[in-house]
Amino acid sequence: MGKLQALLFDVDGTLADTERDGHRVAFNRAFEEAGLDWHWPPALYGRLLEVTGGKERIRHFLDTERPGFQFDGDAAEAIAALHRRKTHFYTELLSTGRIPLRPGVERLLREARVAGLRLAVATTTTPANVEALLVHTVGRDALDWFEVIAAGDIVPSKKPAPDVYVWAMEKMNLAPDQCLAFEDSENGVRSVLDAGIRSLLVTTNGYTRNHDFSGATLVLDGLGEPGEPAAVQSGEVVLTEACVDVALLERVHHAAWPPQ
Repeated sequence: MGKLQALLFDVDGTLADTERDGHRVAFNRAFEEAGLDWHWPPALYGRLLEVTGGKERIRHFLDTERPGFQFDGDAAEAIAALHRRKTHFYTELLSTGRIPLRPGVERLLREARVAGLRLAVATTTTPANVEALLVHTVGRDALDWFEVIAAGDIVPSKKPAPDVYVWAMEKMNLAPDQCLAFEDSENGVRSVLDAGIRSLLVTTNGYTRNHDFSGATLVLDGLGEPGEPAAVQSGEVVLTEACVDVALLERVHHAAWPPQ
């Protein structure tokens, strides 16, 4: 087992609950602006989240909910244009401060930096979305906390493919047994495990609490804060404190990579 050196974070649903009141709202605003009669209510959006990537999600919606729809002109460009406007509306929403980081996230990031752990992002969302979230929740300095931000179309295949985690590890010159990943969804879990990373902490949310997290080292309902304890949903690592800290991460890593 390698020594734990880096923490790799998913973004949407993991760092912040961005989906229901963030991305979904932004998609609907983009559709309305374009004169489309599409509207994604929370339940439909939950089903669409089975597909990662915004442009891919629009294509999936067309295939399953609007199979006869035809764009005027090139469909790929029309979808890309819609997605650009969606990103605009999403970053606008973030600038209002109405989408905070999940409890415990900023605390753990700061503790990890003090402990000398390296940080990275591995996500399917766009770099602009990652930047906006960090700037409007923690501050612009937070952009420098992350050695690598692997985001958007930086790799050919999005989660559940392992590409984004493999890319991040290659950029950081790390092996899978030196990393611990944070995810919130079944697609994310598959991506992490197929990248060879066995140290995996899942924090569930309203859209993902019933997903299959087989292979995750520890599944919690959040990272917790003093006075706001995290609850274990599955895993063999005992939560001795109210919240996730660096000491617990070391135990998670050791449980995932037991000595041979």
